[in-house]
Amino acid sequence: MRDASYDAVVYDLDGTLVHLDVDWGAVASDVLGVYESAAVDVPSRDLWDLLLAAPEYGLADPVEAAIAAHERDGARTATRLATADDVATQSVPVGVCSLNCEAACRIALESHGLLTAVETVVGRDTVETQKPDPEPLLAAVDGLEATPERALFVGDTRRDKLTADRAGTAFAYVDGGPRTY
Repeated sequence: MRDASYDAVVYDLDGTLVHLDVDWGAVASDVLGVYESAAVDVPSRDLWDLLLAAPEYGLADPVEAAIAAHERDGARTATRLATADDVATQSVPVGVCSLNCEAACRIALESHGLLTAVETVVGRDTVETQKPDPEPLLAAVDGLEATPERALFVGDTRRDKLTADRAGTAFAYVDGGPRTY
């Protein structure tokens, strides 16, 4: 995905550049265990809901630690996807904006020889908000010294598309369409 009409390209990580080797059911189970250890009635069984609710119960740090541990492990054995080949061929600065923790992003990029081609990495824990809030993508664009109007975000989900719309960047789906997980 090369386009000279942009000043920067930002990629999502999991599902776009690599596939993290993470058993998300095991992650949810560990996060539920954090809630149960704290004697907190779980507000949901959905991992994303549990992550978002964690600060309300004083569980932000242990919930984040539980998720990040799985992501870091899964990043070490992540499968490289075809779009990763585009990263090193870009003629403009490249960044990553992901719902995964920043450390997992860096591990996966390093494991596949991509880290040196990426100038900025914004993970779930890099800024205060997560996709689809535009803040993470805007932070990545800013880190590349570009403007949203001149940046392209490449992702694999409707959440990525919504993030790009909210940030005012162009958007392209990897492999031609949204994935549903």
